[in-house]
Amino acid sequence: MATAGLEDWIVTIFGYRPDDLVPFERALTHGSQAAANYERLEFLGDRVLGLVTAEWLFTLFPNEPEGALSKRLNALVTGAVCADVARDLGVPAHLKLGKQARDDGATDSDNVLGDVMEALIGALYLDGGLDVARTAIRSAWGDRVKRQSAAPQHPKSALQEWAAAHNRRTPAYDIVDRSGPHHAPRFTVKASIGSLAEATAEGSSKQEAETAAATALLAKLTG
Repeated sequence: MATAGLEDWIVTIFGYRPDDLVPFERALTHGSQAAANYERLEFLGDRVLGLVTAEWLFTLFPNEPEGALSKRLNALVTGAVCADVARDLGVPAHLKLGKQARDDGATDSDNVLGDVMEALIGALYLDGGLDVARTAIRSAWGDRVKRQSAAPQHPKSALQEWAAAHNRRTPAYDIVDRSGPHHAPRFTVKASIGSLAEATAEGSSKQEAETAAATALLAKLTG
């Protein structure tokens, strides 16, 4: 991808013209393509995203307690949400991937796209500072922050509360299977409450699979 094309794209999606394109090039580079990849920027961007989102929620919902704000935060910064934002911005077309990663479907992997989105936030923070990153995040996440009138209950928390209310064992989660390449794994997890009931589900990460399994088990128990 030409440098000019990358700069124009960043201006288009973030409304910011970078002083240094190197961090952005690195943010879009997968480990299969080069050693100078997005991983360190992802680490930084994850923390910036968390801070900006927490600040945003703190302002938007002044009457909500810490627990409710935490639920909202956790729902907004998941890898799946970051990946959806990346797709909305057209990130897949700008990824730099090795051939094997492309052949394995990394271009549309939630894991890869979510990590790259966080890496781009890290690049914005390094190049433009917190104000630039804040503006970009609020624009990219848009109305996602207001879509639910009440703080969402995480499925694992809801399942644990159901078990406690019915004097049942604490839910257990076991990995049944792991498949796929390193950059696009698939996990199958079984959620169970003793011998009462169980459900299995898949996800692109252990956490995602556990959440899906908890959702399925809760539906079975309450349906």
